[in-house]
Amino acid sequence: MNFELKPFSLVEAANQKCDALLVLVPQEFKPGKDAFSALLGQLQKAGDLPLKAGRVLSLYQPAQAQAPRVVIAGVEGGSAKQWRQAVQAAFASVKSAQPKKLVLAVAGPAGEVGLRAVVSALAEASYVYTTTKSKPEGRVLQKVLLACSDAAALQTAFARACAIVQGVELAKEWANRPANHATPTLLAKAAQQLAEQPRFGCEVLGPKEVAKLGMGAFMAVAQGSEQPLQFIVLRYNGAARTKAPTVLVGKGITFDSGGISIKPAAEMDEMKFDMSGAASVLGTFQALAALRPAINVVGLIPACENLINGRAVKPGDVVTSMSGQTIEILNTDAEGRLVLCDALTYAERFKPQAVIDIATLTGACVIALGAVRSGLFAGNAELGQALSRAGELAQDLCWPMPLDDEYGEGLKTQFADIANVAGRAGGAISAAKFLQGFTGKLAWAHLDIAGTAWKSGAAKGATGRPVGLLVEYLMAQAAPERSAK
Repeated sequence: MNFELKPFSLVEAANQKCDALLVLVPQEFKPGKDAFSALLGQLQKAGDLPLKAGRVLSLYQPAQAQAPRVVIAGVEGGSAKQWRQAVQAAFASVKSAQPKKLVLAVAGPAGEVGLRAVVSALAEASYVYTTTKSKPEGRVLQKVLLACSDAAALQTAFARACAIVQGVELAKEWANRPANHATPTLLAKAAQQLAEQPRFGCEVLGPKEVAKLGMGAFMAVAQGSEQPLQFIVLRYNGAARTKAPTVLVGKGITFDSGGISIKPAAEMDEMKFDMSGAASVLGTFQALAALRPAINVVGLIPACENLINGRAVKPGDVVTSMSGQTIEILNTDAEGRLVLCDALTYAERFKPQAVIDIATLTGACVIALGAVRSGLFAGNAELGQALSRAGELAQDLCWPMPLDDEYGEGLKTQFADIANVAGRAGGAISAAKFLQGFTGKLAWAHLDIAGTAWKSGAAKGATGRPVGLLVEYLMAQAAPERSAK
């Protein structure tokens, strides 16, 4: 979908030929003298102007506009949530007409918060998954013209919002694909395709290379599947080689049956989403390709399936990780931390300024935070604060969780250096404590996206989170004026 931002007045926006015109009206709106503003003024005077977020007024072929369909929606207080509600309600009013070209005009300045919310909400509302349908009916909406009085001051924010949409939609695409269409090998090919762009590089390590590295924990998870594991190393080189990179580690379990500790059958199909962390890394790199910031970023994706056969790892087995630490696998369904721990050890070779792992790691995090905020576990306070700020800016929220040493007590075992699970209490925290044990002196943070990576029920599908948060964090590491040419 193509977005365009113009500093048009209301009357200029109304004079654009399009299939539908959506007009968002902030609470502080004051009508001007042009014909369309006068119309809004009349509606305001009559008490018919919808100002509450989510309320709309639909007009058909009004004389003051070129579009056959005009929808007026209120933004009320102007928070990100209210901008999104206004866009969602307005687009829902015209969606059945299948508009190909849309003009969205703001009756006043949009501001950075409003602009970001408008772009993301329109993209989300019009997104359609088609890859595995025999007769796909894809996204109808092809072009959106955004008009607001402060457009000139919002070009940088607009470019970033559009790049994030590209990244989110790539992440959605791969997370939404069923497991037989998103195998570890196919995921590796997607990364290699990304790396065809300038300043990118990609290396894919197979079973032999991973065995040579001593990634015993990763290999243990993969050994129950016929699909070969893939360890994907994706690089974006936007700065000098001497500049330390940020490393993103995405959990890439392309299907999770739970292994011998098998999951219940109900909703097991949703375990295709267990590689959403990996998908978010791919999506973030897609956004980097559009923005080209002056930073270096490494993406590590340990990709495999967690299935059951005669070779599958068993509860009680002890494996040796790449770090040399031995792990007693008490629960084979706690596999994400096993593939991540080896990837975290591998990350040390890049001497990174920060390492962030992203994983649909624990059902416990869903219980703790629901689907609103991702869980943020930061071994480094400064890194944690930066990620929180990025989440607020991107409207992709997270929440800081504790990492007290006492939460790791349950991981002690007499048969290995560490067990892969503790008790049920504080399960998201003990999982993070397990990972922390493989980070050494790295500036490290962990994002548990088990509650935010996808939606269930009638709206089942990937959300593309936390691509927005990650992109905002990375862009904050580079001065805008020094972006790569």
